[in-house]
Amino acid sequence: MSSADHNLSQVHEGQVPSAKDMRFGIVVSEWNTEVTRKLLDGAYNTLIKYEAKEKNIAVKWVPGSFELPLGAQLMAESNKFDAIICLGCVIQGETRHFDFICSSVSQAIMNLGLEYNLPFIFGVLTPNNQEQAQDRAGGKHGNKGDEAALTAIKMVGLQQTI
Repeated sequence: MSSADHNLSQVHEGQVPSAKDMRFGIVVSEWNTEVTRKLLDGAYNTLIKYEAKEKNIAVKWVPGSFELPLGAQLMAESNKFDAIICLGCVIQGETRHFDFICSSVSQAIMNLGLEYNLPFIFGVLTPNNQEQAQDRAGGKHGNKGDEAALTAIKMVGLQQTI
């Protein structure tokens, strides 16, 4: 069954540990702010829903999605966080710029997780158009910021049990 007709933010909650003693960094792209602000709101509210303390959530803004990995690395180097959530939105355009940005950012974020042995969560939308972006930032497909926060909580929980 296609995910096109589902709110995926409600599908994969499963068992979610309490986030009350977890510390989260969130790095957000300023580009496409009308979308990334909604992703941030979703992530932040989900962390609070699962008992994260406001004082244990830090938010930093970077100019665009390409800068997310460096912003995330700087947060990791502070040794203040159990997980870092990266939120952005790159909308397909008429040039190959989209391909280069999306590929580079996803690879860099994955590499950071492996290098730092810390959950770095990829919460970057890669839609074809503005409507698809809105659908995934609190619209009919849920909020990918919610999903990114749930993933962060679950990965910190996993790391704590190993």
